[in-house]
Amino acid sequence: MSIDAGTIRQEKAFSLGLVPAWLWLGIGVYAMLLVCGDRLLNDTDTYWQISVGQWILDHAALPRTDIYSFTKAGEPWTSSSWLAQVLFAGSYNLAGWTGPVVLAAASIAAAFAFLAWILGRRIPATYAIVVTLAALVLSTPHFLVRPHVLVLLVMLAWAYGLISASERSEAPSFRLLPLMALWANLHGGFVFGLVLAGAFALDALWNAEAARRRSLALRWAVFGAAAVAACCVTPYGWGSLLASRKILDLGELLHLIDEWRPADFTSLGAFEMSILVLIGAALYAGVKLSPPRIALVLGLLHMALSHTRNLEIFALLLPLAVLAPVAAQFALQPARFAGIAAPAAFVAMLAVMFGASTWALAAKSAFSPPVLHSPAAAIDLLQARHLKRVLNDLPFGGYMIWRQMPVFIDGRAELYGETFEVAYYRALQLRDVNGFLNLLKTAEIDAVLLMPSTPAVGLLDNIGGWERVYSDGNAVLHVRTRD
Repeated sequence: MSIDAGTIRQEKAFSLGLVPAWLWLGIGVYAMLLVCGDRLLNDTDTYWQISVGQWILDHAALPRTDIYSFTKAGEPWTSSSWLAQVLFAGSYNLAGWTGPVVLAAASIAAAFAFLAWILGRRIPATYAIVVTLAALVLSTPHFLVRPHVLVLLVMLAWAYGLISASERSEAPSFRLLPLMALWANLHGGFVFGLVLAGAFALDALWNAEAARRRSLALRWAVFGAAAVAACCVTPYGWGSLLASRKILDLGELLHLIDEWRPADFTSLGAFEMSILVLIGAALYAGVKLSPPRIALVLGLLHMALSHTRNLEIFALLLPLAVLAPVAAQFALQPARFAGIAAPAAFVAMLAVMFGASTWALAAKSAFSPPVLHSPAAAIDLLQARHLKRVLNDLPFGGYMIWRQMPVFIDGRAELYGETFEVAYYRALQLRDVNGFLNLLKTAEIDAVLLMPSTPAVGLLDNIGGWERVYSDGNAVLHVRTRD
């Protein structure tokens, strides 16, 4: 069968327009995030994350004890996201707040472009883009200048490597192990990567012939042991694994931290809509999955329902978990030229345009964290009065660390622990008034810096020994009187 030159040219032209769809999606996501760059800074922990990274750069060492609070000073503490903190601090040193925004935006965009690329290798490009955009919408609330956004691409690459090995009924390549080591240095959530390895080991055994299962199980076990060892290739060694476990041991406290709370379905939102659509589509089309894949889907759903911070994991990994079975069941095929890479000259041109537009936007933008989390005037007054023992609302802890003030508490829940933080919440919410008064006394508090909505503000306004010296729409400062 012959194909004339005109047809070949048309198909190649079509392929060059289609193939970079994932790349155009990534560029679009990156541009969108830069335009809304201030929203990436809408998190109180960003301040202390960068401060820790700056300390590491300044001292060429890693913190092993708490150096930021006066309540836990000197106690053991592991900075499990040290590499991400260094990257954010370095980017801040290069370009101010624009640096961390660009770094986070580029990381997020790369992850979703990669997801679209993976999907586009098995299903039509239109479907791949639609699914990727749906995952993007679900993940948007957790797009912040925080270490977790730097591991999204690593997590996807790790999961894709495991899935590919499982579908070939083989053990994963040891070339995946550097991804695990990188993940362990970027963010404490690397333990989930080990869980994924176990899940896809079961999937591989299910797919394999009975005669091969014993040898395959052994090879996956060896890979799993190597992955555990790779987790320890950090400056903290085994301490990285132990530090990650502390988050899971916070008990009741997890229900008090916004990102660790379960999903809220009191009003119809994107997450609930996506679950309903997926259930309806699966029932209508008769989607069939193997038991290991069903368990993985249910596990991802359980994680997202249990803690809102896991929503982006659900959004990114669910499509990968069902990709091959759905594509096979419904005979979905990628475009004919889906595997062709874009020409090097084309990619180089995009890279130049990419860099130039970023530079132009950075020159005109003045990104900064919200004033809500940055009580600058109140901190100026505290520093002018040389007050050191300040009982602060938790959202102000990051900014106080940024301003080099010792804090009562900040976002490092694994350091303070369940008992300490639950008692703190009960005291400030006046669920335990005596506990609040005792806290002021036993901790020798000199000043109290709270948000106006915190119930303890009203109590301090109406008891002796305390004077309101500053207030605005974001913060209220009381100092102990010396009568």
